[in-house]
Amino acid sequence: METFWAEMTALLTEYYKSAIALIPKLVLGSLLFFIFLFIANRTRKFSRSRLKEHLDDPLLANFLSQVIRTVLITLGVFGFLNTLGLGKAATTVIAGAGLSAFIIGFAFKDIGENFLAGILMAFKRPFRVGDFVESGDIKGTIVGLTIRETQVKTIDGKDVYLPNAQIIKNPIINYTIDGYLRLNFSIGLDYGDDIARGMEIIFNALEGIPEILQQQKPPNVVIEELATSTVNVEVYFWINTFDPEVSGAEAKSKAMQEVCQALIEAGYYLPADILEVKSYQESPLLTQKRSG
Repeated sequence: METFWAEMTALLTEYYKSAIALIPKLVLGSLLFFIFLFIANRTRKFSRSRLKEHLDDPLLANFLSQVIRTVLITLGVFGFLNTLGLGKAATTVIAGAGLSAFIIGFAFKDIGENFLAGILMAFKRPFRVGDFVESGDIKGTIVGLTIRETQVKTIDGKDVYLPNAQIIKNPIINYTIDGYLRLNFSIGLDYGDDIARGMEIIFNALEGIPEILQQQKPPNVVIEELATSTVNVEVYFWINTFDPEVSGAEAKSKAMQEVCQALIEAGYYLPADILEVKSYQESPLLTQKRSG
């Protein structure tokens, strides 16, 4: 028993001395890491402001500044491990091959995939901050792009974080990248009315709406369908998405109001769907009133 306690005491004493000897390295390594962290944060702010001046693209500038920060932090981690004497071990783990490398690569596959997808999108730039896009079932405005995900603000105020790889793999629709967005709605005219004059009234009503483009992309009014009870007219018009004061939903609502008001004032009847009931028997149709 005395031998056991003597060995335990010697072992604990050795661990204690090792821990005491490790404290200066731990303090120095921590100091080195926090210096790199400070430099990384300051470099990110500086590089982002400088890149915005030269690139004129806040999305790409923000992404590149994040990449620079990540690289500096990674160097700080390696410096910390090297100060503790674990630099060779860390290098061996990262550069090593075999089963362990396969497991690590598989575990971080999604992270690497999203990172590469973010780089592709940052340079290809299928969208910018403020663009209204659709990817899968998600529709909203681009808020930001990080090395892992793209932040989208939906119409109802939800913040959706889409993995960059998901956007790369699926079709993405950008409604506002060129500054023009076309909207449309249908309206039914009665068969007994003057259809050509009605279409002219609709066109003139659209000309009086300041949110609708007139010269660059003029509105258009065409007959879409000869329906059962109405002649369906399709109304097309464009808005400028670069104008922050123009809302697509408000412009469409205003256009529909103005068109309906103009047709009613001109004496046009806007019929609803008509249901025609025919009896192929000599006796009239019988209706029965049910008591509630």
